[in-house]
Amino acid sequence: MFYTTLGTSGIRVSRLCFGSLTLGPLQAGLSIAAGAAVIRRALELGVNFIDTAQSYANYPYIRAALHGWPGAVVIATKSYDYTAAGMARSLEEARRELDRDVIDIFLLHEQESALTLAGHRPALEYLLEARERGLVRAAGISSHAVAAVRAAAVMPEVDIIHPLYNQQGLGILDGSQAEMLAALTLAQRNGKGIYAMKALGGGHLAHRAQQALAFVLATPAIDAVAVGMQSIAEVEVNAAWVCGREPAPEWLAAVQGRKRQLLIEDWCQGCGACVQRCPQGALQLVAGRAVVDPARCILCGYCAGVCRDFCIKVI
Repeated sequence: MFYTTLGTSGIRVSRLCFGSLTLGPLQAGLSIAAGAAVIRRALELGVNFIDTAQSYANYPYIRAALHGWPGAVVIATKSYDYTAAGMARSLEEARRELDRDVIDIFLLHEQESALTLAGHRPALEYLLEARERGLVRAAGISSHAVAAVRAAAVMPEVDIIHPLYNQQGLGILDGSQAEMLAALTLAQRNGKGIYAMKALGGGHLAHRAQQALAFVLATPAIDAVAVGMQSIAEVEVNAAWVCGREPAPEWLAAVQGRKRQLLIEDWCQGCGACVQRCPQGALQLVAGRAVVDPARCILCGYCAGVCRDFCIKVI
């Protein structure tokens, strides 16, 4: 496995980050034991970097995977909280549920612009205070938007940026792949650590996954890339590609034979919460129920988190 340092933060990570969203209730819904086994295999292959979030509801998977593991592991998590008190609760929840005294990286989740960052300023201030107290090693943002990345790039208090970035710019809310790259390049020049998400465009680039992953990793502004994985086969293939190896044919066959999609069950009541939540505009109400546009959906699963009737899943 190859390793790098996230900007000037001093945090040393594997270039492949384990994206854990896919394990939990918003997507695969694996048992704790099964999900922990997938993470544990990644650790065995040299991955020492795990991405999660409060909204993913999967801290127990990570805690179980790390139980008894002797090596150092970097965990990045996120919260939508915008008040100091809310962020304090989010941090304490992460420390408790992950069984860690210090959270390595804590991010403001899904920022959209300088205005969003201003609205979340009290939460960021709390993270900066927690960093000074030694409860957090680095603070920053995650975002699907060029405007937020550009704003964070010039904020001295931001250590880490977790942007959406892929070869075709799929899923970027407010600009092109070139515009996102320009914002990331500015951020890198200013010492920000950058680990990308959605290198495969939510599955839209799965037919050329190796090339798509290599493209993001070859981008000078990007230190590491988080890839969502929900099976040992996916871990084996991605780890091999990041290390410049060809994966075993049986692992590759297992991965290539799987496709994911957003499933909306028949009992959808058409409340519209998912439509409002989707940052990609991939959902709409048709004849009283939610319908997905597969061409726009990037399989983030965030819509599932607001469905009151539990009828949305990524399968």
